[in-house]
Amino acid sequence: MILSFRNISVVCAVFLSVSVSSFHKSAIATINNQSQLIAQQSKIQLHPVFKSILPKLKQKTQIKILLPKFIPESDGENPIYAIIEAATPKKYDILLGFSPDCTGGTACRLGVLSAEAVTRKTPRLNGKRVSLAKGITGYFVDFTCGANCSDATLTWRQQGVQYVVGLKAGDRTSLVKMANSAINP
Repeated sequence: MILSFRNISVVCAVFLSVSVSSFHKSAIATINNQSQLIAQQSKIQLHPVFKSILPKLKQKTQIKILLPKFIPESDGENPIYAIIEAATPKKYDILLGFSPDCTGGTACRLGVLSAEAVTRKTPRLNGKRVSLAKGITGYFVDFTCGANCSDATLTWRQQGVQYVVGLKAGDRTSLVKMANSAINP
């Protein structure tokens, strides 16, 4: 009986040793994976103009938020402000302006960003086809000028969401660069 008890003790000790060793390896793997995930997340750069609105935007919308890392005229000479015009679970609209109280008026307006979940009622995309990052096709619509100039826009769809970047009297090259900086994290 004592011999059996010792054998059982040895077997238990070996089992426990192997289990702890395996647990230790899996714990290290989990920690390493989390470290890699944290490192990947820290590589995603957010344009400073969006830092103040991102928490509210995340709270209000359920669609994937894509914000550009490149914004023309954001070289620091004139401050740019991001203003949430609308945010619901299926959509958001952001105004880019030169003053914190800009309501879209022509003098303070730089452009817009918007996203909306695609439904059957979403109109077809129109405009001049352009190639974007990750093989995505975008559609460019040039601005028009009358008493004021409208926004040139670039629209694309990604994972069931329609995204738009627009710049007042903007050019195609700047909009493509802006869209690509939103598409590529």
